Amino acid sequence: MENIEFTIRILKPSEFNSLIDIWVKSSLPYKPVGRDSEENIKRQLQLNNNRFFVAEIEEELVGVIIASHNGRKGWINRLAVLPKFKGKGIATSLMKKSEEFFLSNNIKIFACLIEDWNDQSMEFFLKKEYIEHKDIIYYTKKVDPKI
Repeated sequence: MENIEFTIRILKPSEFNSLIDIWVKSSLPYKPVGRDSEENIKRQLQLNNNRFFVAEIEEELVGVIIASHNGRKGWINRLAVLPKFKGKGIATSLMKKSEEFFLSNNIKIFACLIEDWNDQSMEFFLKKEYIEHKDIIYYTKKVDPKI
């Protein structure tokens, strides 16, 4: 792994477009109406149980993760690193920062949901000692299918 310097910090509201750019370039689904709208992201940034951590190299955002908790369990969401910066420890650092956030809130169970097409994420989390649960079936209910 090539040694590269980067910093991990909290996303600024003004960096919304950079956040979306990372998701799009990393092939993560983007829902501009609803949960991923600029208004919704900026609202989420204000919540005490959410952290949008970003990795930055020379003032360029190159990775992102959303860490949130419900008081019982910490959830890792939308972990993404720009393709040209993968394999440099950025995703691992973002994940560790999220886990530190959970622990600072006395959250000791960490979880993530990964869609079945995302083999790269499944492999990453398995290497980080996360356990796959094939016995869990996930349900959602959306007020609007676009969110």
